[in-house]
Amino acid sequence: MSDKETSNTIELLTFQLADQEYSLDIMSVREIRGWTRTTPLPHAPTYMKGVINLRGTVLPVMDLSERLGLKPQKQTDRNVIIVVKHEDVMTGLLVDAVSDIIALTSEDLQRPPEMQSADSASVVSALTLIDERMIRILDLSSIVTSAQSNAA
Repeated sequence: MSDKETSNTIELLTFQLADQEYSLDIMSVREIRGWTRTTPLPHAPTYMKGVINLRGTVLPVMDLSERLGLKPQKQTDRNVIIVVKHEDVMTGLLVDAVSDIIALTSEDLQRPPEMQSADSASVVSALTLIDERMIRILDLSSIVTSAQSNAA
């Protein structure tokens, strides 16, 4: 593989949410941990499940399916929390299950069609097809940043 091909490759962590596949840039993922009961906080948005103790750090946990406007899922032992870091802010994203890690080039990605209202930021930055599976690539900044400012 040449240097040009290597620099053009992105690695994504794929996961399940409400029977759909989503992904995040692997560089923003800090760890994946099993479901842990959260401590709820008053006046938090409904998609913010609460906080957990992550080795002495208070980590906010967001139900990603609720945050994306999908049907809220029941928490089970199969659920996992993907710990992500964006602009020095750590957040836990509750998902149904982690699938795998995929490597793609920018040529494999397609822009999503404009379907949301003008005032709402798109949370899906790109789409890709792998073995007939449609995978949505999430824009972490539009999910975490606006959620953190809403919760504050």
